[in-house]
Amino acid sequence: MQNQLQDILQFVFLGNTVQQYLMFVGIMLVGFLFKTVVSKVFSAILFGVLVRRINKEVTKEEFRRLLITPLEFLSLLVFLYIAFDQLNYPPELGLPAKDELGLKQVLQRIFSIFLIVSLTWVTMRLVDFVGMIFSKRAAKTLSKLDDQLVPFFVDFSKVIIAIIGFFVILGAVFQVNVAGLVAGLGVGGLALAFAAKESLENLLASFTIFLDHPFVVGDLVQVGEITGTIEKIGFRSTRIRTIEKSYVTLPNKSMIDKPLDNLTLRTFRRVTFELMLTYQTTSEQMKAISAEIQAYIDQHPRTNEDGKVRFYRLGPHSKDILVLYFINTIDWNEYMEIREEINYRIVEIVEQHHAEFAFRTQTVLVQREEA
Repeated sequence: MQNQLQDILQFVFLGNTVQQYLMFVGIMLVGFLFKTVVSKVFSAILFGVLVRRINKEVTKEEFRRLLITPLEFLSLLVFLYIAFDQLNYPPELGLPAKDELGLKQVLQRIFSIFLIVSLTWVTMRLVDFVGMIFSKRAAKTLSKLDDQLVPFFVDFSKVIIAIIGFFVILGAVFQVNVAGLVAGLGVGGLALAFAAKESLENLLASFTIFLDHPFVVGDLVQVGEITGTIEKIGFRSTRIRTIEKSYVTLPNKSMIDKPLDNLTLRTFRRVTFELMLTYQTTSEQMKAISAEIQAYIDQHPRTNEDGKVRFYRLGPHSKDILVLYFINTIDWNEYMEIREEINYRIVEIVEQHHAEFAFRTQTVLVQREEA
């Protein structure tokens, strides 16, 4: 029985024994089933060796969540390499050697590309982790400048890592002379600069934003027709959470080219409108209404004394009173609540003086010809 089993295991099919195929399948199953376990163990070791001593802001679970996926991919590649290493290429196919261009070399290069990509992915996640540490530290400071510098340099570092990974693939996989290629970029640098013109402009604009400080993360700004709170300033674009709670991404070039109103730097928010009363409103009513609204606005605890309530004009449909005042807040919700409170009081004042609001009307005179 044992001899029969040994014969079966040593049976050769397509240049490999049954035992080699079973080893291949077993290693692949182990890799597929235990890739998550391996990645968790490796991330725990990495956390203990590299991170624990320098970090107290980010937990081990947060570190694991960042690295679990790329480490799973990397461990699966390792198991895949070990599994295929158990097999021989079938001699019946007559494939060229690994040093010659053919299926073997193509598969080897594809595996090398995936391996470099996975290592680059892990490195980027480590950069994200470092950025998370500094973001939590920056949140404890009063300055908002560090809050916007951290994501900028995280994104910038990830771009550099991606470029390095790309050159490693060119050099290690395709045997390209990277040093000569970089030196030769001087010839094609002009064409490359034109191709990446928009990206370079946005990158330079990001440096302008950091140097001039027209806004920082958390500021309420108005750019063109967009009004919202700055949530992130990247090396290419700025993310804004609008008042409607939508998430708008604007190129950094647009942030410095267009007129930008930093609403956070306002000391007050202005309110202005016209109070239109009917022509039946008497002069005494107009004076009393204007004076009482003026007194209420001046005495309100959240307005300043620059408010103006004046009989503005005789309009085509109404007698118009101009109401102008400033609310001492930059918060949108608080501004709307105070404005609503003042509007209700204005309506009460008009009603107390028995005046009426005017409607836009039009009088049409029809002249009939006598028969």
